Formats: sequence, C-alpha cells, structure tokens
Amino acid sequence: MDDRELSLKLLVVLSKAYKVVMDRAAKDMKKNGLSESEFTVMELLYHKGRVPMQRIGESMLVTSGGITYTVDKLEGKGYLRRVACPEDRRVTYAELTEAGKSKFDDIFPAHASAIESIMGGLTEEEKRQAIALVKKLGLYAQETK
Repeated sequence: MDDRELSLKLLVVLSKAYKVVMDRAAKDMKKNGLSESEFTVMELLYHKGRVPMQRIGESMLVTSGGITYTVDKLEGKGYLRRVACPEDRRVTYAELTEAGKSKFDDIFPAHASAIESIMGGLTEEEKRQAIALVKKLGLYAQETK
C-alpha cells in the first residue's frame, strides 16, 4: 500500500472507530436523561467551573444557537444558570447549580467506568501512544489549512 492508500485507509478506520466509540458513549449519556450536548456542557462546567457561553461553543465545536438551545434545556431542568459578567455586559457565564453538581456527582463515576470499558481494547501504553499520534495528526491537519 502506498502513502495515499494508507492515508485513505487511516481516515476510514479513524472515522469508523470514532462513530462506534461515540455511539456507545452517547448511549451511556442518554441513559441518565441527558442528550450528548447536555452531558458535554455539564461535564465542561463540572470540571472547569463558570465558563463564558461563547467559550462553551468553542470547546464543543457547536454553533452559538446550538449552545443557547442546550443551555436553555439545562436551565429548564434546574442544572445550570446564566450569570452576567459584572465587568462586561456582553459576556454571560454558565455555571452548574447545586442540583447540576449533585446530578453530575451521581452520574459521572459510572460514565467514566463506561468509557474505560469502551476503551478496554487497548492497553495503557497503547492508549498513551494513540493519544500522542491522534493529537499529532490533529495538530498537523490544523496547520495545513
């Protein structure tokens, strides 16, 4: 196989693996009554604390409209609140409420175990290698716009 064929094969293998892994992860997220987007926003806020709304979209690679919709849903469930920035009225933060923190405290350990199980096909060393290689590929692809 030449380099072009290997590159195409790698794209197919990465795409298929990503789809299967994300489908399994999403199934785990949904069993807790949260969409993938809701879970991802809650996870970001759980680990980072208060975050500007526009940064949530950048972190998740989602449009501002998609983030607004997700934040509205989480706010409606009582898991999140919007907080105006006192220094800059253009900035609005999102943060978890106590109910949101409590919900995530309850569901995250089992989710982390599910992800560990999904990734169980690789040894610890293979996971480190995969992380380094996929990161290297992503950074290179980003530079070659």
